[in-house]
Amino acid sequence: MKVLCDVYKSSKKSEMYIYVKRDDAMERVPAPLLEMFGKAEKTMTLVVTAEKKFANFTGERLLEVLEDKGFYLQLPPAMDEEVAAIVAQNNRLNH
Repeated sequence: MKVLCDVYKSSKKSEMYIYVKRDDAMERVPAPLLEMFGKAEKTMTLVVTAEKKFANFTGERLLEVLEDKGFYLQLPPAMDEEVAAIVAQNNRLNH
């Protein structure tokens, strides 16, 4: 399976990116996260397959998360508490 994925960078948080299916755009990203993210600047479009490898995750994992949650949030190495709280809250709401 191949999926077109758009990658957006945050205008508010350095090194924070959101990956979404091109067909879904930002529709499935929770409003509190979008507010914290700020203006989303599209950086690239990728063709994602299960075999693709990224620095910190696999294409298979990315496809799973996109299907399940609708977005993948890539955080900087030192994730701050505010972002962690929103991600945790979103995970609780989706389970």
